[in-house]
Amino acid sequence: MKKLRSTTPASTSFTQRAFIAVAIIVMALAVPIQFGGQAQADDYDARIKALEQDIARYDAEAAELAEQADSLSREVSRLNNEKATIQAQVDISQAKFNQLTADIEANEQKIADNKDALGTIIADLYVDDNVSTIEMLASSQSIGDFINKQEYRSVSRDQLTDTIAEIKELKAELEKQKVDVENVLRDQENQRNQLAAKEAEQRDLLSKTQGSEENYRRLSSESTAQKEQLQREQQAAIERALAAAGGGAGQVSAGDPNKGGYPAYLANSNYYNPLVDPWGMYSRQCVSYTAWKVHQKNGYMPYWGGRGNANQWPGNARAAGITVSTVPRAQSVGVIMSGTYGHTVWVESINSNGTINISQYNYYNAGGSGWGHYSEMYNVSPGAYDYYIYF
Repeated sequence: MKKLRSTTPASTSFTQRAFIAVAIIVMALAVPIQFGGQAQADDYDARIKALEQDIARYDAEAAELAEQADSLSREVSRLNNEKATIQAQVDISQAKFNQLTADIEANEQKIADNKDALGTIIADLYVDDNVSTIEMLASSQSIGDFINKQEYRSVSRDQLTDTIAEIKELKAELEKQKVDVENVLRDQENQRNQLAAKEAEQRDLLSKTQGSEENYRRLSSESTAQKEQLQREQQAAIERALAAAGGGAGQVSAGDPNKGGYPAYLANSNYYNPLVDPWGMYSRQCVSYTAWKVHQKNGYMPYWGGRGNANQWPGNARAAGITVSTVPRAQSVGVIMSGTYGHTVWVESINSNGTINISQYNYYNAGGSGWGHYSEMYNVSPGAYDYYIYF
């Protein structure tokens, strides 16, 4: 598909501005107010574009910070889980330490009790040592009783001595275990405290990161509000230009109904020295015609001057939240993406067999009427167009 030129003023270079200025001077007598409105729209477009760039930058910064915040949040969660694991180990070690302390105290009591018993036996033996053998025999019922008493005291003393030694050995082992557990407990508590400090540091960093993210979100929101305000002001300027072009507020006087109603002042303009319509498109181009059809349908058409080539429309529409599909719909804009600039058409209706009927401007190929002219095509395969935009 052929196109003679870009369908929209795409640059603000000196040469192009000079060209548009010449066109403005030439056509000033015919539509003087329309160009004043266009100059305002161009000014708005530059400011809107700058805000869009700011919004994109703020959103990118916010997205990067959000990713960092997610990473920090995961790290905080990991540290918290690790701290909980260490705390569970601390609890176990503390319980062991407490039990060992209790066991040591119990063994100390056993040692004391056995020492008391041993002291009693030793005292008895001391008394016995100061009693003569004859006196001990005399106090015994028999020689066997005397011998039993002597053996009992001797065995009891030996058993108590052995018991005390065993208890002391057990106490020593318990105290060693207590020291080991105490060292483990100290290490675990140090690990827990280090993890707690690191977690607090990460939480602080997370809070600051989220704060920075929120600032960028706020900047994006504020810039978006400014952009929307400019778009409203721009639309008002467009409406004034439309009204000055021959219609009331929000409308332009339609031209020949047999030519899609495209406004006469645009349809009759010089194809090789075109006007710039209120939406930033060159007159008698496909996009100028479809922009007019969108405005005629909705009373509104976004200003896409500088980025209004046909194959830029789907991207513009997506950015504006306008649905882009591959399925045709009556009163939607069909888009061909191929070629340097692409091509747009207006879908008039859909036939029962799924084919579509379209109207268009500036189509040179079969079915078209040539450069800068209106044409209609019937029973066209919907696959002839790459996208359909539901304005």
